[in-house]
Amino acid sequence: MRDFAAIDFETANECPCSVCSVGIVVVREGEIAERFYSLIHPEPDYYQWFCRRVHGLGPEDTDGAPVFPRVWERIEPLIEGLPLVAHNARFDEGCLKSVFRVYQMDYPDYRFYDTLAASRRHFGRTLPNHQLQTVATAVGYDLTRHHHALADAEACAAIAMELL
Repeated sequence: MRDFAAIDFETANECPCSVCSVGIVVVREGEIAERFYSLIHPEPDYYQWFCRRVHGLGPEDTDGAPVFPRVWERIEPLIEGLPLVAHNARFDEGCLKSVFRVYQMDYPDYRFYDTLAASRRHFGRTLPNHQLQTVATAVGYDLTRHHHALADAEACAAIAMELL
């Protein structure tokens, strides 16, 4: 796969629609062509302690951030015509579909590929687990800011370039 967009969401709470940040890495011809990151004002607008503990974001970060439809207006042209790639795509695809429903936006049936599944096929039991940071290391990528949406999207892109 030489052309795709890696995507990663962080959520504010247990609701998949509560996206509070997004990272996008566009790969064209096997090279990173563009990076995009944005904070997002989540809906519903509250933070669970366990989510804050994972990514460190809270209302102080997103109270002035744009709502999802404004952010997606900037993302949509970047990813037009590209398949989407995520590590544990079920989560990120679920977030995307859920937030589209919340804002009553027409979902364009993006095609998702999963680097988690690709890792399981490629590495099997040779890795202790198939978490993003473990797989990133296995393909030679140094993930230093895990759970920052852009850093995770960059790691996912590196994995996809090796395994997909």
